[in-house]
Amino acid sequence: MSDTPWLHIVGIGEDGLDGLSPATRAVVEAAEVIIGGDRHHALSDRVTARRLAWPSPFDALIDQLIFLRGQRVVVLATGDPLWFSVGARIGRAIPPGQIVYHPQLSAFQLAAARMGWSMADVETLTVHGRPVHQMIAFIQPDARLLILTTGAQTPAQIAKFLTDRGFGKSSLTVLANMGGPAETRFDATAEDWSHEVPAFNTLAVNCIADPNAALLPRVPGLADDLFRSDGTMTKREVRAATLAKLMPMRGALLWDIGTGSGSVAIEWIRAARSARAIGIEPRADRRAMAAENALALGAPRLDLRDGEVPQALENLPSPDAVFIGGGLSEEVFDAAFAALKPLGRLVANAVTLESESLLMTLHVKHGGDLVRIAVERAEPVGRYRGWRPSMGVTQWSLVKR
Repeated sequence: MSDTPWLHIVGIGEDGLDGLSPATRAVVEAAEVIIGGDRHHALSDRVTARRLAWPSPFDALIDQLIFLRGQRVVVLATGDPLWFSVGARIGRAIPPGQIVYHPQLSAFQLAAARMGWSMADVETLTVHGRPVHQMIAFIQPDARLLILTTGAQTPAQIAKFLTDRGFGKSSLTVLANMGGPAETRFDATAEDWSHEVPAFNTLAVNCIADPNAALLPRVPGLADDLFRSDGTMTKREVRAATLAKLMPMRGALLWDIGTGSGSVAIEWIRAARSARAIGIEPRADRRAMAAENALALGAPRLDLRDGEVPQALENLPSPDAVFIGGGLSEEVFDAAFAALKPLGRLVANAVTLESESLLMTLHVKHGGDLVRIAVERAEPVGRYRGWRPSMGVTQWSLVKR
């Protein structure tokens, strides 16, 4: 198939065709087929091309575009089509040499200009069509967030997240219809939010922490009491050391075998943008706890699976990292390591003598690093204090070369 461009993906703003450059406007006016949402079609109603709506399900768009190849096709998107928008989805399926992108100012750029914020100093997020809970991981003192919302209800949801975590004084600004004649703005603190806002909006949040606010850094090592657990979980200090060896990276996939309360998988997701995790846990009560923890801590896309290993590992997408916190056996290691991508990281923790013996055997056979992690905490001893040791953890880690 030739890489001659045939598909144009055009960003359009509230000012419609008048806001496009002459060259881009000519592309839209010459189109035979235009695909977009109702709002996009209304912004370009002077053009007489055949109009198509977004298909349902949305993934059918790719097949529809390929069917239209050979015609002059324009896809209309809002603002910058490559920034949390349809252009990126299309670009993963159609060779880039066949596509011409025509970006406009994004909602993030417009919102930053309205707020007087430097784009280099803000977090840009989207919860449009995605779980709104995922923004919780970005609630930090003095953080500035620009968020593409799902609809009119999203600002109130986020205001509640902030208030519940001790960030009720945070300032919220909803910007709607930016760049058009109907542009509007709504301001309030999170704890006082009561506005009814248009469905199509962008939210700006200036996070302000109360003196007793919950501090939830994205660096691994959250406090144990932030997780609901039956006591079987990877504790804070060991969890931080485990994540350091797993090395969370943008878009990377973790298999968390024996996920329990989900603490390792949740911190993996929080630690890197677009990181993903599959948690394999045979007990339904622990999967329920993990799901609850994932929502509360901003990792709603944790994919929890029922099953016994190694059978449960069959047909899963290949991981970038594997953590074995439960169900350790040589068969489980063999299956996980075989599936691991090149440069993938594997970490296994053991607290029993039997599991420790297996890790020693695997270390001799495969190399890697074998360490013992001992943690002691100061606790009351009568009128005084003393060190109370936790169970030691043997940790084996290696990188697949």
